[in-house]
Amino acid sequence: MNHPSVDELVAIAIEAGAAILPFYSSEGTAARTKDDGSPVTAADEAAETVILKRLAEKGITAVIAEESVAAGRIPDVADDFYLVDPLDGTKEFVTGSGEFTVNIARISNGRPVAGVVYAPALDILYAGDESGAFKAAVTDGKPGAKTPISVSTPTGPLRVVASKSHLTDETKAYIEQFDVADFVSSGSSLKFCRLAEGAADLYPRLGRTMEWDTAAGHAVLSAAGGTVSNLDGTPFLYGKSDHSSGAYANPYFVAAANFDPFAIVARAAS
Repeated sequence: MNHPSVDELVAIAIEAGAAILPFYSSEGTAARTKDDGSPVTAADEAAETVILKRLAEKGITAVIAEESVAAGRIPDVADDFYLVDPLDGTKEFVTGSGEFTVNIARISNGRPVAGVVYAPALDILYAGDESGAFKAAVTDGKPGAKTPISVSTPTGPLRVVASKSHLTDETKAYIEQFDVADFVSSGSSLKFCRLAEGAADLYPRLGRTMEWDTAAGHAVLSAAGGTVSNLDGTPFLYGKSDHSSGAYANPYFVAAANFDPFAIVARAAS
């Protein structure tokens, strides 16, 4: 199968972002609640329709997409498939903060090998694949020059980024094991991108997420030289569907720049 290039995924994400913006207001946007308690808007559905259509035109039908899963449409996928969150950070979208994103990622053998994170209200996108990671401004629906990005190599106190809407007590306790210079709150998959561009060093998430929430940001971070791990330090993988406990639910994870957070935790515990 010929997979779309990262530039083609960027174009799809930008088109999906254009479908979202007519529904967006900085004053706030109405949402309804799904069966799992999470919010959804008409913008989520409009963006997902665009993404699924464009991927299908390229012969890609092995797609796990958030709103399709919520509607019970869960295709059988093998080792190579796509994860789509048409509007990540719905709470940020609803409150009008602008920190919401379109997420598209390709998964191969459990690992995210290409991904795009596009923030349409901020006119910025991040993308990455095996060739590296980049960011670009978006003007009039067109991406500008690609700026290569890479993670930091911290040697002192850490810059920690965490969820704006879902900061749990467990996450706070985990962060307390580190010497923290700065704490930055951010929404949606932009947290992964802060690490990828060297603006933060650590992003722990000890709270509920789904695979489509994290895959694109994980792809960008990996392409920029960072890591995402389970709490025991093993690689964080995808395709973990267990319909008895909730399709495609993630375990807790730790995203990091170019350093080993687990060595710091081990020293703190000794």
